[in-house]
Amino acid sequence: MTSDRLTHLDASGEANMVDVGDKNDTVRTAIAEGAVVMKPETLAMICAGDAKKGDVLGTARIAGIMAAKRTHELIPLCHPLLLTKVTVEITPDEDLPGLRVTAFARVNGKTGVEMEALTAASVACLTVYDMAKAVDRGMNVTDIRVVEKTGGKSGDYRNVQDR
Repeated sequence: MTSDRLTHLDASGEANMVDVGDKNDTVRTAIAEGAVVMKPETLAMICAGDAKKGDVLGTARIAGIMAAKRTHELIPLCHPLLLTKVTVEITPDEDLPGLRVTAFARVNGKTGVEMEALTAASVACLTVYDMAKAVDRGMNVTDIRVVEKTGGKSGDYRNVQDR
């Protein structure tokens, strides 16, 4: 179920944080993903743990988790959430070549966690770029999207687009 109106705009078009006070607490989850496309030799360097800045995958994973917890500070109309779980998985994909990032967020609350999952995936990708840009400035951060969300009044959603 989707709405035909933007919930963050009032009747006069002014931006406002949505009042979720009357909503029921429910378990809500979201999965988002993204990718960093790079040269094959850059992917090999990262996977071997040979980046000069250190452990690219571990650092990007932690950066994504930290970012999810601060989403409300980055996106102006997001509610602060008491997240119960955030994970970031980073998988090498030689067909890109590059890394695929998948972020999962869960909350028991009044509003969804899609923005937290998207922020986690985005910041993890940006961290990969930052840590490897000295050897590959041509990397592309791409395909940031919500894959799935569950819970809440609007129900479940699964993005069925091809990558």
